[in-house]
Amino acid sequence: MTTFVELPAREPVGSIQSLELEITGKCQLSCSHCLSESSPQASHGSMTLDDWWTVISDAAALGIRTIQIIGGEPTVHPHWRDLAEHALSLGRQVEVYSNLYTVHEAWWDIFTHPAVTLATSYYSNDPAEHDTITGRSGSYVRTLCNIREAVNRGVTVRAGIVEVLPGQRVEQARAELQSMGVSRINVDRARAVGRALLPGQSPTLDEMCGRCTRGRAAVLPNGDLAGCVLARDFPVGNVREMRLAELLGGEAWADLAARVPLPAQDACPPDDSSDCDPANTTACNPKSRPGHRSAG
Repeated sequence: MTTFVELPAREPVGSIQSLELEITGKCQLSCSHCLSESSPQASHGSMTLDDWWTVISDAAALGIRTIQIIGGEPTVHPHWRDLAEHALSLGRQVEVYSNLYTVHEAWWDIFTHPAVTLATSYYSNDPAEHDTITGRSGSYVRTLCNIREAVNRGVTVRAGIVEVLPGQRVEQARAELQSMGVSRINVDRARAVGRALLPGQSPTLDEMCGRCTRGRAAVLPNGDLAGCVLARDFPVGNVREMRLAELLGGEAWADLAARVPLPAQDACPPDDSSDCDPANTTACNPKSRPGHRSAG
């Protein structure tokens, strides 16, 4: 593995505080609204372990505080633990965004690390409805059991509920999560990205929550840099061709940031996570502003 010289931390380029690393498109589930169209048949992408290692090192050198490891399902990647441990060794906060369908006993030593949080998606307190959305029978029971185990072990768990089906039992799902001891719960609508796109519909930045590029960035499995995982159709370059600092300080990034509509004033609660992930972000419909250019 390549050895990197750790650079002194400085203020993040463009005030980026959190970097999402979508390390794989592979997942045990095939959710009907999945932004990355992940599934058991998807791949880990073209980024190598050394590529991801470099990105994490560069992020730490830039002073980016939090590394979110996401997918797909990140824990199916053979090196997800190496990447989490590398980020922790550089003093970063780490969030693992997992469907919690499978948690091996050996993983709890990372999940219970004081600088690690878990995030997950939850859809309904009705097993059949939950499993319909995930496309995998038994996913409700397995996710529920692992959430309980995580809370019992003192892990900080953040849960998001995406409204996918008409009449979905969203409030009941929220109440069930609260009964398990999960206090950080946000709800969002399914946004028109990936499998949530309607026939004939094209991706647009107007569909974003308004947080992309504002404190957040994402690297996709092919190395593309985007404003967040939701803005995957609007990359500004590739970390395999240019270092992270150059990309975040470049004109393409600045142009993308100018094109993302601002969140509507007072649309988000004060404790909003500012997360551009649809399963974590309270629905904050963006608004256009003078001089805003549409994505197209």
